[in-house]
Amino acid sequence: MADLEGKVALVTGGSSGIGRSTALAFARAGAKVAVADVAVEGGEETARMIREIGGEAIFVLTDVTQSHQVEALVRKTVDTYGRLDCAFNNAGIEGAVTSTTQCSEENWHRVMAINLTGVWLCMKHEIVQMQKQGGGAIVNTSSISGLTGLGSNPAYVSSKHGVIGLTRLAAVEYAKQGIRVNAVCPAAIATPMVKGLVDAHPDMEQFVTGMQPMGRLGTPEEVAQVVVWLCSDSASFVTGQALPVDGGMVAQ
Repeated sequence: MADLEGKVALVTGGSSGIGRSTALAFARAGAKVAVADVAVEGGEETARMIREIGGEAIFVLTDVTQSHQVEALVRKTVDTYGRLDCAFNNAGIEGAVTSTTQCSEENWHRVMAINLTGVWLCMKHEIVQMQKQGGGAIVNTSSISGLTGLGSNPAYVSSKHGVIGLTRLAAVEYAKQGIRVNAVCPAAIATPMVKGLVDAHPDMEQFVTGMQPMGRLGTPEEVAQVVVWLCSDSASFVTGQALPVDGGMVAQ
């Protein structure tokens, strides 16, 4: 397991799924964790789960589309724990599954606001703090949809491609300042988001698992371990990467 003893980590979208699993993984690796989400009950539950395993955690209600709330999240994290070493910008939504011509402007703007603008706003404020400290590590959640044209969801696919672009740009911009920026690109993972899609489209799970060489959905814990590794000193020479966590899907 990666060693993050004495580090401070921030996780957006931490109320469930990959965000919750990663918040717990950060805590198990020794980090103090700030959990952020718009879902209060789930976010507070994640923080409680961390404390139950002997870790330290706070929950901060945060809408990542609002710059002042993101700034307040970073400030609260630093006021509470003294610094910010690791950030996992994970908050995101699927949006409506539609073709390009059928995607509504409302859906487009909402998905972009959360998935892309939200990641940019988080990076904007996190990097300022990390510059003050002399370094840090950021991981953004993209998707295999950020590496391919997979699926009928133009807003989601475009937003996740955008996350990879932001990741690569920031990695180059701040490499000499000791700030590493990477992205994880999960395939279908057994999360509430995927469960909702499967419930709405009963044939989807069989279709998706049939596309993955490993023949199964991934688990949130499998993604979490990659995120924690990317934030650790074990990945000290890794930056600007969009790392698939996909059971071999993109390799086909």
